[in-house]
Amino acid sequence: MIDVLEFSLSFEGNSADEHQLDFYDVAQAIAGFQRSLALTTHLVLTGNIITQAPSLKAAQILALPPEEGSWKIKAAVVLTAAYHVLTLPHDTPLGHLVYSSYDYVVKETLGFHVDYDKSLGRSYDEIRRRYGEDSNVPILQQSQLDSVLEKCEPSIRSMHRPIHASKTAIEAKISCTLPRGERLVGEPLTDETFEYLEYTRSSDDIENVLGKVSSYNINTFKGRLFLYDEGRPIPFIISDTARTANTVNKIVESLKQNAVNRNSAVGNISCRAIKYFSRTGRLKRILITEVQ
Repeated sequence: MIDVLEFSLSFEGNSADEHQLDFYDVAQAIAGFQRSLALTTHLVLTGNIITQAPSLKAAQILALPPEEGSWKIKAAVVLTAAYHVLTLPHDTPLGHLVYSSYDYVVKETLGFHVDYDKSLGRSYDEIRRRYGEDSNVPILQQSQLDSVLEKCEPSIRSMHRPIHASKTAIEAKISCTLPRGERLVGEPLTDETFEYLEYTRSSDDIENVLGKVSSYNINTFKGRLFLYDEGRPIPFIISDTARTANTVNKIVESLKQNAVNRNSAVGNISCRAIKYFSRTGRLKRILITEVQ
């Protein structure tokens, strides 16, 4: 059993196959890797969102020696004394929770949906079962993880630099060491995932959308709306002119009904919204202008 959780960022294709990458680009990529991992780890361990990686509490992220024969950088997440009750080896529920949270952040940032209950929900259930009240681990709501997504998006974009800027690599992968071997974190980083992050176009008209609220942050007026015609939750923000008590009440009521019974039509809300798409036409988010 090890007492750290290892993550790695590796590049493949073009010059990376000859163990060479543009220095500036890979420096930006490594900084983005560390920052996104630090912000996610801090949220998991403390329940708080930070914006600067040096503000990380309750853990350290250490750089490990590069792996010979490839272009791979390794990072070790090590807990501080505040979490002596739960060490962070790769085969504990807490280790899997950090992995699942980072996987959620990377996938959702790149536009791939993750079922919160089936991933992080199960990790929290295992921690409750094994450690009870001694775990020291705050139980995160989906809205908290959604809030850290926008903080991590610039960092995940930076991790694409060797791919889209100097083109000294074709693909990058983030992985984590778990009991059954290395597991991919998120999805591979490619030109296509960079395009998804970089390019956005809006719909020409305000359209009707129907769905149920799956998460909502009362401080930012942002959340996620499960749209039936998409079959997945879509990020939303309420426009300035629509931020009324009536609108917020309808949003919160939909979230409440969805939490009680996800399979019921009770809690559906109809909205007027502007849609925002990636270059390939994938819906990225919506701006709600009215809740009907």
